[in-house]
Amino acid sequence: MCEANAYLIEENGNKLIMEAVDTVEPEEDGLKLVSIFGDQKFIRANIHSLELVDHNIFLKEL
Repeated sequence: MCEANAYLIEENGNKLIMEAVDTVEPEEDGLKLVSIFGDQKFIRANIHSLELVDHNIFLKEL
């Protein structure tokens, strides 16, 4: 499995916002995350960094 977990970077640590992310799509005001289960979430954020080996996506709120 190559799905990633998406985390929002916050002052007091990273907050898990979605597990098993399959797709990250840019939208006008942020990103749409879609999991392998079909769950969708929109977040007003940019990609801060990716850890491909560890399957992590780090997002920074706009």
